[in-house]
Formats: sequence, C-alpha cells, structure tokens
Amino acid sequence: MSLRTRLATPPLLLVPGVYDALSALLAEQAGFEALYLSGASIAYTRLARSDVGLTTYSEVEDTLARVTDRVRVPVIVDADTGFGNAVNVQRTVRGFERAGAAMIQLEDQAFPKRCGHLDGKAVIPAAEMAGKLRAALDARASADTLILARTDALALEGLDAALDRAEAYFACGVDALFIEALRTPAQMDAACARFAARVPLLANMVEGGQTPIEPAAQLQARGFRIAIFPGGTARAVAHTLQGYFASLKAHGSTVPWRDHMLDFDELNAAIGTPDLLANARRYAS
Repeated sequence: MSLRTRLATPPLLLVPGVYDALSALLAEQAGFEALYLSGASIAYTRLARSDVGLTTYSEVEDTLARVTDRVRVPVIVDADTGFGNAVNVQRTVRGFERAGAAMIQLEDQAFPKRCGHLDGKAVIPAAEMAGKLRAALDARASADTLILARTDALALEGLDAALDRAEAYFACGVDALFIEALRTPAQMDAACARFAARVPLLANMVEGGQTPIEPAAQLQARGFRIAIFPGGTARAVAHTLQGYFASLKAHGSTVPWRDHMLDFDELNAAIGTPDLLANARRYAS
C-alpha cells in the first residue's frame, strides 16, 4: 500500500522518529507502518548538537539512503527549509526521492532554521514559501512521492496567520499539512476544523515541547491523520545511555545492566546476521 493510499484510510498513522538504520529497523520490527526521519534527531546523534540548522543536505540524504536500504516501510523525511531557495529545494526533492523518501517535509522558516519548539524562529514570506513548494512539486519524479508543507508562523504571527499560510500552501497542491507548535487543544481543534476534511493534517508530539502530548486515538478524534513522535527515540536512547554509562563506571562491569540490554546473539538476531551469513554462503566458492 502506498503512503498516499494509507493516509486516505483510517486509523490515524502513528509514526515514530528514527535517526539511523538501526533505529529504523527496530521500529519496523515493532510493527510501525511508517517512519519519520527526524532532522533534529540527526543533529542530536550525528553531531551531538542542537537542531539549529547545522545539518546539511548531504548528511540527511546519506542517512535517508541508509535507512531506506534497510527497511521496507515508507519513510517521511524532514527536509527542513529545503537547504536554500527554490532551486535548492528542487535538488533536495530529487535527491531525497532517489534516496527512497515516501514523503518530504518542507518548512517556511528562514535560514538558519531551528527546532519548531525553540524560541527565536523567523519565517520567510508566504509567497516565497509557496514558490518553494511549487518547485518541490515540479521536481518530484513520481506523484507517489508526497510533499508535506509545514508552517512555523504560529509563534510569530498568531494562529489565524498560520492557518492562512497553511491554506496558501494547500492551494499549491501539497499532499499534507503540518502546523507546527499548536499550543492548546483549542488551537489543535481550530486547525482540524479548517483542514481535516480536505487534506491529511499532521500532529507533532514533542516531549516537553509547546504542543500538548495526546495519544493517537485522541488525535484521530480531533481529525489528525498523522501523528509523529520525532525526537522521542533519541531522547529515550540518551536516557538509556546515561544510565548504562553510569552503571559501567560505578561497577566496572555490564553485569548489573544485563537485563536492560541485548547480548551478542540477541543483537545479531535483531539485525539479521544469520540470514546475512546464509546469503554469503550462496556465493562461496
């Protein structure tokens, strides 16, 4: 089933954030139907830096290609601002499509962008963003590669302006909308009242962020069709590693942590080592 078809079919699509091939594989094995390659999580894990526009096109494309080589489920990729103007956006869309993206997210922040739940954002004019979206739609080779338009205007211009921007982006022909950092249930309902009957609307669940965290069933009842938990994976891993390293330092051994980790054989089973070795034997002389 294509991502376009899935988004037209209930229930809401629950999508975890991933940041590399291993996290993507484990999410797929857990039964998720799609994955979200988080730009913030790439910054967290590849650079150990904040989501403030430091990651580059090539770093995201490389990560995306490694993820899609390892999993079969659709991958939604965070393309930030498209890494430049409309011409850069076209390069980004073509490259990410070749790398296997099922949906490409583009936002209307000015460069350098930053996490949508950080203060200090700036946005480009709506007309400029509309041009970038039209460029993205023209650049894709297949209509099955979906374009997701995100606006960060709420924090700067207010809800009405953000909804008007989303309306303008929808008029360009994009496949889904993302109104970032909705701050209250009432704002979430206002967004859904305006768009949910016409286009898939994405809810962004950021632990400690501006938007109230709600379960998938409640988000579906509001009218959202996609819910992403983009940075939760990296935050969970960071929390786990803090505990692991503290235990190893304190005890000089991993024995106390054994019940919280995979052993050698368990990890190899998870990543498919037996199948890989069996395949290699087919080509042995």
